[in-house]
Amino acid sequence: MQTKDEAVTEFVPRLGLLDATMIVAGSMIGSGIFIVSAEITRNVGGAGWMIAMWALAGIVTVIAAVSYGELAAMFPRAGGQYVYLREAYNPLVGFLYGWSFFTVIQTGTIAAVGVAFAKFTAYLIPAFSEANYLLDLGFFRLSAAQLVAIFVIVLLTYINSRGVKDGAALQTFLTLVKIVSLFGLIICGFIWGVNGEIWNANWQNAWHLSNFTVSSNQLTSTPISGLAALGAIAISMKGTLFSSDSWNSITSIASEVKRPQRNIGLSLVLGTLVVTVIYMLANLMYLAVVPLKDIAFAPSDRVGVVAADYIFGSSGTIIIAIMVMISTFGCNNGLILSGARVYYIMAQDGLFFRKAGILNKNDVPSFSLWIQCIWASVLCLTGEYNNLLALVIFGVLIFYILTILGIYRLRHTRPDMPRPYKAPGYPFLPAVYIAVALALAVLLLIFETAYTLPGLGIILSGVPVYYLLIRQSGRAE
Repeated sequence: MQTKDEAVTEFVPRLGLLDATMIVAGSMIGSGIFIVSAEITRNVGGAGWMIAMWALAGIVTVIAAVSYGELAAMFPRAGGQYVYLREAYNPLVGFLYGWSFFTVIQTGTIAAVGVAFAKFTAYLIPAFSEANYLLDLGFFRLSAAQLVAIFVIVLLTYINSRGVKDGAALQTFLTLVKIVSLFGLIICGFIWGVNGEIWNANWQNAWHLSNFTVSSNQLTSTPISGLAALGAIAISMKGTLFSSDSWNSITSIASEVKRPQRNIGLSLVLGTLVVTVIYMLANLMYLAVVPLKDIAFAPSDRVGVVAADYIFGSSGTIIIAIMVMISTFGCNNGLILSGARVYYIMAQDGLFFRKAGILNKNDVPSFSLWIQCIWASVLCLTGEYNNLLALVIFGVLIFYILTILGIYRLRHTRPDMPRPYKAPGYPFLPAVYIAVALALAVLLLIFETAYTLPGLGIILSGVPVYYLLIRQSGRAE
C-alpha cells in the first residue's frame, strides 16, 4: 500500500473515449455562448457577419483539432502542447509556452470563467454581485463576485485532488447536462420563440459591416471599412475563439486516457464538432427570437438571459442563469483537471517547482493543482471577464500557430517517427489555420494593444526565467 505521496511516480490510464470527449466539449462550453454575441453584434453589425464570426471560429477550431491529432498520436503522454513544442523546436520554446500557460493562458481562463460563473450567480442572488464591495481600500476593492469565483476554483481543485476519476466523472456528468440543456433551449427557442418579423428584420442589411450604438433607445448603425473593418472582425473573433478555446485540454492528460493513440485524436474531433454545431444553432436561435438591438445591448451582455426571457417569460431568465452556472462550473472543472498536468511535466524537466512533479496517493499532481488554484484566484482579483479574455487570447494564438507549424517541422526533422494518425488535408488545412490565426494575432496586436502587449511581455519574460532555472539545475541547454 502506498503511504507517501512521493511513492507514486506514474499516471494510471483510467479514462475512456466518452470521458475524453466530454473533457474536450466540457472545457470548451463555458459562458461565452451566452455572452459574447453581444459584443460581436455591436462590432460587426449585421446578422450575417455575426454568424460568420462564429462559423469561422468553428471551422478553424475543427481544423486545428484534427491537425493536433497527429501530434497527440506521436506523443501520447501528459503535457500536451508543452511536449509538442519542446519536441518540435527546443526546451526553451516549450518552456515559454508552459510559463505563459501558468501565468496567464490557463490560469487566466480559469479566472475568467470563474468571474462569469459569479456574474450569473449574482443574477439569482444579488448579494453576490460585482457591485457589492466587501472591502474598499481605494487602490483595491474586493467584491462578493470575486469571492464566489475564488470559492468555485478552490472547490473544484479539491475535487480534482481526490483523483482523476472523480474529476472526470464530474466532468462527464456536467457536460452531458449542459449539452442536453443547450439543445433543449435551442429546440424550445425554435418551437415557441420564433418570430418571423424579428427574423426578417434581423437579416435586413445582414452583410453591411457596421458598428452599433444606441441613443435615446434608437439603434444607430455606422458603416465601417478598411482597417477599421478588419479591427472589428479581429475583436469579434477574439470572443468566438475564446468561446471555442481549451479544446486541446485532453492532450494534457493523455497519459491517463486508455488507448491514447486512438482516443485522443477521436475525442478532439468529436468534441469540437459537437460544440461547433451547438454554437451555430444557438446563435441562429438568438436571431430568430431576439431583435438585433436587444442582442447587441443585452444587460451585462447576457444574451442567453434575454433569449430565455423572450421564449419563456420571466421564469426563463432563472432557467438560463442556472444553465450558465452549470456550464461554467463544468468548464472550469475541465480546465483545472487538465492544466495541472502541464506543470507536472515541466517539473519533471526541472523547469517548475520540484514538488509539482510528484503525484499524490490518488495518482494526481496535487501540488500542481493547488499552485494553479492560488494563481488563478489572484487573477480573479485583478480583472473583469472581457479584460481577462483579451489578455489570454493573444498568447493562445501565438502558441497554436507555433504548434501547428510544428507538424511541418517534425515531418521534416523526424520523418521516420511513427505516426498512427496523420493530419488530414496536410499541408493545406493546417496552413489555413496558420494564416487565419496569424492574421488575427497581428490585428489584435494593432487594435487591442492595451492587452496584447502585456500578453507578449509575459511570454518574453519567460526567457530570463528559463535561463535562471537552467543555471540553478546545472543542466546544459
